[in-house]
Amino acid sequence: MTLIDSRPGIKAVYDQLVVESGAHIDTDLVVSRLGPPVEWELEHWLPEPEVKHWADRYRELYPLIALDLVEALPGAHDAVEAANKVGRTLLLTAKHAPNARMHVDRLGLPVGEVYGGAWREAKGVVLREQGATTYVGDHVHDMDAARFAGVVGVGVTTGPSTADDLRDAGADTVLTSLEDFPGWLDRR
Repeated sequence: MTLIDSRPGIKAVYDQLVVESGAHIDTDLVVSRLGPPVEWELEHWLPEPEVKHWADRYRELYPLIALDLVEALPGAHDAVEAANKVGRTLLLTAKHAPNARMHVDRLGLPVGEVYGGAWREAKGVVLREQGATTYVGDHVHDMDAARFAGVVGVGVTTGPSTADDLRDAGADTVLTSLEDFPGWLDRR
């Protein structure tokens, strides 16, 4: 939840998976720990042989159910615009890339390239390959990716990780909102 608040949309999709699969999925718990790929979450609720099927179904349902329920977080537009003034922007997410692109397009976020299916070190690999210098994220695994890539890690406490969690994971700085990012970037 660095740029968008996807919790309402994700919860609605998981609620539909419960209806279709008959599985017991605590959707409130699911949205309290966003960050990892859908397969990781489904492994907690479904037998292993069913995970791929329901992950694929989740991705099918997502644009139909979630898209209109998701909003940009405060400061997201200004943060992306500030980053675009000094370089280019990449969106790295565990989400399915086409679904992530739909969000940024619908919300008018001027993000450059979108890399989906990336989590932990895989984000770090993309950061390295793309020559990134800074990575902004809301999860301890985002800070792992920044450290792995050797870039400045900017933690934002808009997701499941606290400021202390982000610092402990190696964040170079921690912001409480994306509204603080343009000022931080100007001072950098």
